This record gives sequence, C-alpha cells and structure tokens, in this order.
Amino acid sequence: GSGMGVSCRQVRRMEQAIQPVPGKLVPQGEITFEEFLQWSDEDTHAEWVGGKVRVKMPASRVHQDCNGFLYTLLKLWCDHYDAGKVFHPPFPVHLVLPDGRAVGREPDLVVVLKEHLDRLQELHVEGAPDLVVEIVSKGSRGEDRGEKFYEYEAAGVPEYWIIDPDRQHAEFYQLQENGVYSMVFSSSGGVYRSRVLNGFWLHVEWCWQQPPVWEALRAWGLV
Repeated sequence: GSGMGVSCRQVRRMEQAIQPVPGKLVPQGEITFEEFLQWSDEDTHAEWVGGKVRVKMPASRVHQDCNGFLYTLLKLWCDHYDAGKVFHPPFPVHLVLPDGRAVGREPDLVVVLKEHLDRLQELHVEGAPDLVVEIVSKGSRGEDRGEKFYEYEAAGVPEYWIIDPDRQHAEFYQLQENGVYSMVFSSSGGVYRSRVLNGFWLHVEWCWQQPPVWEALRAWGLV
C-alpha cells in the first residue's frame, strides 16, 4: 500500500490493548511496578501479577455496600484510638515474597498501624499492611482463598479477613509464630475480636445487616 494504511498486525495489537477500563489502554506484556503505578489512576482497579496488569471486574452493589460499611467502621475506630490508617481501592499493596516474586495487589481494605506508617508511599503501601480484608465476589472466591491467601501469608500480613456477603459467611485468619495462617474464627454471626487492632471487635452479622453506624459506635461505647 501507500504506507498510510493500518496493518493487520497493528489492528491486532490495538485490539489486544483494549480492556474493560473506560478510556484506557491496558499495557500488554510485562511492565515494572513503577510503570504500573504510573499507568494506573484513581479510576483504575487493577493488580500487578507476574509483571503484568490484571484488570479487576467492577464490584457488585452487595460487595460495595459491605466494603463501604466495613471501611467506615474501621476508619472511625482507628481515628478514635489514633491506631493507624485505613484505605480502600484503588491503593495497591506492593509485596516482595520470600521466593523473590513481587506482586501488586489491590485489597478491598487495608489497615496500616501507626507504628508502620513509614510503609505508606504516595500511591501505594510498600510491604505488608497489618490487616488485609478481601470481600469475596463470585469471580474472586478461588483467588482470595488461593493465590492471594498464600501471598499475604508469605509476605507476613499479620491478619487477613475473607468476607463473603453473598454467602453471608466470614473467615478470619491470624499469622502464627511459624509464619502460617490459622483460621481463628469462621461464622455467619457471633463476635470476632481482632488481634492486630487491639480492642476492636465486630458482630460478624453486621457485615450483611449493615445497621446504622452509630449502633456499632454505641455497642463499642464510643457514643
């Protein structure tokens, strides 16, 4: 042709780069974590796994409701006791695992205690947060209990909650001295007491019932 046309290879490359992020082309092939941070923004929900961008699917309303409720509870509690900072996506966590692999995960909730605020960077958490919460969606069940579970464990995240609003069930893991997660509580209701957030407790059924936040504050004796 005249050199002005678009080759089949270019079209294929453009098609490959189009992913479900409105107005954004998703990098194909391997990139560094720094490049991932430069590419992502506050409207982008993605993770960096195996050196590649892995786009996250939009969350359902049930997932969003549960996430918003738990974020509010954790933030009010941490603010009141000046315990640390709470983040929701998009705010990736960069973990370097003992086997040398590095991943950039985007947990649904992250708590970094006051004594570890040096792990907070402008755009991400560098190293293990003190508490990670994943709110399970239909597509993430296997990953939250599989790939991510072992990454958080290996990276030394002291406490990991897996909250499944569709099934109305929650699992709470705490890292033991041997570096292995132990499930310390698993239920659809009852009271869970955090080890990382000293004094924090939760009626597990709050995750699905989502009462007015002031009811939780009153139960805690904060109002």
